[in-house]
Amino acid sequence: MLISNCLAGLADLGFRIEDVIEQEHDAALGNGGLGRLAACFLDSLASLNYPAWGYGLRYRYGIFKQEIIDGYQVEVPDYWLDFNPWEFPRHDVTVDIQFFGHVRKSTDENGRTVAHWEGGEIVKAVAYDVPIPGYATPSTNNLRLWSSTAASGEFDFQKFNNGDYESSVADQQRAETISAVLYPNDNLERGKELRLKQQYFWVAASLYDIVRRFKKSKRPWKEFPEQVAIQLNDTHPTLAVVELQRILLDLEGLEWDEAWNIVTNTFGYTNHTVLPEALEKWSVPLIQHLLPRHLQIIYDINLYFLQSVERRFPEERDLLGRVSIIEESQPKMVRMAHLAIVGSHKVNGVAELHSDLIKTTIFKDFVTIFGPDKFTNVTNGITPRRWLHQANPRLSELISSKTGGKDFLTDLNELNKIELYVKDKAFRKEWADIKLANKERLAKHIKASAGVTVDPTALFDVQVKRIHEYKRQQLNIFGVIHRYLTLKAMSPEERKKQQPRVSIFGGKAAPGYWMAKQIIHLINSVGKVVNNDEDIGDLLKVVFLEDYNVSKAEIIIPASDISEHISTAGTEASGTSNMKFVLNGGLIIGTCDGANIEITREIGENNIFLFGNLAEDVEDLRHAHTYGTHEIDTDLNRVFQEIEKGTFGSTQDFAALISAVRDHGDYYLVSDDFHSYIETQALVDDAYRNQEEWITKCITSVARMGFFSSDRCINEYAEGIWNIEPLRVEKEEGA
Repeated sequence: MLISNCLAGLADLGFRIEDVIEQEHDAALGNGGLGRLAACFLDSLASLNYPAWGYGLRYRYGIFKQEIIDGYQVEVPDYWLDFNPWEFPRHDVTVDIQFFGHVRKSTDENGRTVAHWEGGEIVKAVAYDVPIPGYATPSTNNLRLWSSTAASGEFDFQKFNNGDYESSVADQQRAETISAVLYPNDNLERGKELRLKQQYFWVAASLYDIVRRFKKSKRPWKEFPEQVAIQLNDTHPTLAVVELQRILLDLEGLEWDEAWNIVTNTFGYTNHTVLPEALEKWSVPLIQHLLPRHLQIIYDINLYFLQSVERRFPEERDLLGRVSIIEESQPKMVRMAHLAIVGSHKVNGVAELHSDLIKTTIFKDFVTIFGPDKFTNVTNGITPRRWLHQANPRLSELISSKTGGKDFLTDLNELNKIELYVKDKAFRKEWADIKLANKERLAKHIKASAGVTVDPTALFDVQVKRIHEYKRQQLNIFGVIHRYLTLKAMSPEERKKQQPRVSIFGGKAAPGYWMAKQIIHLINSVGKVVNNDEDIGDLLKVVFLEDYNVSKAEIIIPASDISEHISTAGTEASGTSNMKFVLNGGLIIGTCDGANIEITREIGENNIFLFGNLAEDVEDLRHAHTYGTHEIDTDLNRVFQEIEKGTFGSTQDFAALISAVRDHGDYYLVSDDFHSYIETQALVDDAYRNQEEWITKCITSVARMGFFSSDRCINEYAEGIWNIEPLRVEKEEGA
């Protein structure tokens, strides 16, 4: 009723709702899937009536707005806060956050040593609240975002009048930099310091807020874990473990053991990666400089932990070095994942394979120490309210007409009812018409944004996600080049028999990630050649959609025929875009990695296209590459030769991409999986030609996606980790 009222009201004013919606910027609060997952969780927490708060930084410019200029990624500011009607400034909620300084110790009247963190710099955190309404419930939770400003908040007029213009605003600028940009480039030392500042600023302000509310209840401190559960979403907020211990020790006067027991029973840690290079570490000198008291506490946490390990495993000296929070390198490093494990009562992965891998690889020593019960799995999920009902309203209405209403939006298992209609001709025709309409909408967007004309009846092949070597967009574009060369070698008669395809890419590369930027450049260079080849015509088009975000995802995902989730086996923790694509009636080509495995189990092997080596084979293959012979796949070598001929631009531009595979060990197994990938793409072509069977696969897949709801996911966290129950809010009379 509310939506129809909005549509009618806007029409009376002479506006379309689509035009109004386009005025709103995407919130620039997350980096790819992890940020979007947090948004799904907030939606589910409110919709399921769990009393929960989200905390984050109010980034002034987000990560960045991506522009493609001459085929290269260029980063420009994202001015999303210029129009943000959903936030409420809370200038009455401010927190002073301390950096730098020194630690002085004294003895109190009870003979207890007390630490005093003094001096340094103070930055003020100002709260901004964003309401998170639940679906079909009056429950509304809160997302509190912190903005940074100088503690004094005053312009130094005296310095300005004396001609010291830069210094007059230096404090304000330095403070505001903390919440300016998501993930500042950390290739420079100043960038590393700013990232660490962001992390501490965020967790210190949030914990102050959490502790303040708890203290108002007048409960004893031992009840804190019964009233508060904090989930660490990856390692970025791990300093919260140290900060809560500092608050309890230095500010509240608790003894170490009592404080540490509260801390470990409060926190849970969700790991999101098995990539060793992605496990966050900070140098000891940097933490000493920025957070001197916290480094002392980290060393104490590590000492007590290692002492307990040594008591239990006295003969295993090497174990101490492997599990130590402090890495004995030059300089010494603080292993944030180790700190998160030691400081939490539960550690979970986000897909079954991922959770098994963390227990048998990167964290196997901790399983030995703490036992297997500390480690669990909670497979990720997505909210159907956003990723079906809003993104694909016609499909949502069609499903609703067969499930007896919109109950599937709160119980996704209701989708299984549509499998009864898999042979219903009218249902199948409407299903196909919706897909075609979504593809036509995407085709218009591609023409308007990229200037490329594509045929909506072609197979739409989509890979949209953060650009990273482990996600293997390079494998995809090498496959596109192979397809192009194969088509070029055919006669015109042979080409007429081939399946037309549009390869669609989107995603951002981190500003300091040069190799990822080269992948984007190659995709655009290949597109420039292929899209202008008259011999190929509409048989193959290559499109890179700049500045991929949630709004664009809502156009792209419902239009997909096949989506690519092709990470090297054992590297993708879960993935959630795979779930979004299948929920919208698209199929997957993917590796046996992350949640692909569970999706296969749910929808059936006949409805997904799997290829490539398995996770258990990866290390042996890498070892063989390093110490044995490494034969490049013949077809892939032909692709490399074409690139080196200059067909797609300067031969030097893409030399590093080729060398990573040919000369430097092929860490992500591009060559090993290439033949399987090409063969499986041929199976996709064959399957798509039989549209009747293809539609059957799509309907069946959607019907079996009930498991992948973020509601199921949040219920598992609530029961298995947080120990909380829903708190239903009753509607007021007349509401």
